[in-house]
Amino acid sequence: MEVAGQEQQQRPLFGGAFSAFLPPGSLDVSELRQVPNNQEVFVHPSTDQSIIVELLEYQAGVPDEAAVRYHFDDVVGTSGGAEVLSQESLAPHLLALEGCSSAWNLTACQLVAKFNEEAKNEVRLHLALLRLPQYGTDVLLTFNDPTRIHPLSSSAARGTEVPQSSLPPWTVEHFHTFVHRLQLLDPGIFG
Repeated sequence: MEVAGQEQQQRPLFGGAFSAFLPPGSLDVSELRQVPNNQEVFVHPSTDQSIIVELLEYQAGVPDEAAVRYHFDDVVGTSGGAEVLSQESLAPHLLALEGCSSAWNLTACQLVAKFNEEAKNEVRLHLALLRLPQYGTDVLLTFNDPTRIHPLSSSAARGTEVPQSSLPPWTVEHFHTFVHRLQLLDPGIFG
């Protein structure tokens, strides 16, 4: 699958239970540090961009139209500095994830400090929530896309310390391909 002239590679997730088309150059964070069992985390080799896949408990008491906001509020917590810019439904029949009863996109902007620093970076958050009530699971996909790096952030200094990749930053189109092409291969993952 090609997006904007860059090849996206199909890769297994969660031990092969899922399959997805990841953006070019995706690095698996689990090869660098421990990642919770319910998450898969991938980062761009030279930007602070990341894509996170989380298998979360299905929130039966939360209506479909409110579920993505519920999970967003859980992700941003009490850190503040977050603003929802848009929310829209996705047509489940356009997704490769069979059995998805409801799907939602949410876009937000957040000010985030790395490593408890004072300097805060502006990050555009793109979330997609794919609901699988038959498995008791909400699948949350998050694309963290920094739009402004504070000059005093450790991320700003990173550019002088780490050799920069020639790989261009990921785009929202890469994330949309990731969301639309995610497939469940082994329902046994849900127990």
